[in-house]
Amino acid sequence: MSALSIHINQLAYNVQNENSTTKASERIIADIALDIKPNECVCIVGPSGCGKTTLLNAVAGIINTNNDDVNGNVSGNIMLQFTTPSPTIGYIFQEPRLMPWLTLYENIALVMPNDDPVKITAILDAVGLAAQANSYPNHLSGGMQRRASIARAFVIEPQILLLDEPFVSLDAPTAMQCRELLISLAKIHKSTIIFVTHDLNEALYLGDRVVFLSPSPARIIHELALNNVCEAYDSAAQINLKSELFNRFPKILEGQLSQD
Repeated sequence: MSALSIHINQLAYNVQNENSTTKASERIIADIALDIKPNECVCIVGPSGCGKTTLLNAVAGIINTNNDDVNGNVSGNIMLQFTTPSPTIGYIFQEPRLMPWLTLYENIALVMPNDDPVKITAILDAVGLAAQANSYPNHLSGGMQRRASIARAFVIEPQILLLDEPFVSLDAPTAMQCRELLISLAKIHKSTIIFVTHDLNEALYLGDRVVFLSPSPARIIHELALNNVCEAYDSAAQINLKSELFNRFPKILEGQLSQD
């Protein structure tokens, strides 16, 4: 288990203007400060383009303010503090990102420092894909590919797990199967989770806490502690909680607390 403290201030991409020597600054994050407890699942909700993926990439170390980013130099302030030095971080993206020329087994092995057949077989069995170990990604259904991406993230036993809308394109039953799988494996590995989603039902079901962001440049506008209120997806408790939330903040999913 690992806790983390995140503080990102005035994060911007400085992109070279076409046919010019000057750079334009596009602010993505205004100010985000989050303290996340060990084994906590924090769900991040906010309008499209508000900086949710940028937040995850900053935690993962994909972007920082010291190196050049593919989109231009990144400026701003990123401060990350982990209770565990150099924690193992897993990342599940919007798309499975499996290498099409590698078998499922080889895709899982790709993220490991050393090939460990026992561990790889065990995680494939845990996600119900042991029989597909030698199959290539184009022979797997969309749901299978998502389960494969979950297996790839958990095979490294992540202390911190980042998820960027991983179930967004799945049909409802398959998405629910993947959520249940995620919950099961997270409990086994005691992973601390940051989960980005547009689906408020998903956030209320999975999260210990839901953090709502404003439009870009992002800042936190509201936090909702759940205290195990929504133990079932789309339950009466969840419906009531959504109703109370929208009565107070009708435009919260648009990143606004006021009705103006």
